[in-house]
Amino acid sequence: MSTPKSFERVARDYDTLRGGMDRGRQSAGAVAPHLVPGGPTLEVGVGTGAVAAGLLELGHTVFGVDVSPSMLRQAGERIGGRLACADARALPCRDGAFANVVCVHVLHLVGDMGAALAEARRVLREGGRLVAVHGDPFADDDPMVAALERLAPLRPERPDAPGRLVEAAAAVGLRAVEQGPDAAYVQATSPERLATSLEKRVPPYLWDVTDDDWQRLVVPVIDALRALPEPERPREQVWRSWLTVLRK
Repeated sequence: MSTPKSFERVARDYDTLRGGMDRGRQSAGAVAPHLVPGGPTLEVGVGTGAVAAGLLELGHTVFGVDVSPSMLRQAGERIGGRLACADARALPCRDGAFANVVCVHVLHLVGDMGAALAEARRVLREGGRLVAVHGDPFADDDPMVAALERLAPLRPERPDAPGRLVEAAAAVGLRAVEQGPDAAYVQATSPERLATSLEKRVPPYLWDVTDDDWQRLVVPVIDALRALPEPERPREQVWRSWLTVLRK
């Protein structure tokens, strides 16, 4: 899994630059209709707790694990003490403890997605569901989206692409029952805020960029964003990700 140190570096700015509770509630709204009702839910990679808090508001009982103590401190302010510092590949939970496992934009970060899926299956009860929001987010083209596309050479092939996730899940005994580009969120983002998020290396694919690649690829994108008209003015964008429902 991505190291706690990597998340510690971005924890303070994560909510501000990633949409905070607005985005968390939207993700929770996409996930909730697919959950087995009435049973406890574990969010793996709970982060600052924005999605978990959104699910709590919708009436679900939610627990969370994450590798980052700083992120968990923020999550604790939102969902209380239902949290543990743990790796997705070694969950501190008994077999069959949960009706649902939720993974929102975390499966590409766990190091060994197959091992994380196997652990999720272990802690699910029979008939339980893993609901994953995953894959590369995408939006209709606009100047900010076009600027980000120039960073494509820095983004590795994602293990949580739709077909790869279904294949890896099947290998550990999880069956796909639904899949589609159904996890949408609306975000009003200014070019300046997006430039700042790149400067602070919030996207995981920027965490280990070399100095040469930073100057050659990232700095020109930051400069291009700040050169857009009215860079402080938010532009509304609709981003979509893949949502896959897996059943034990």
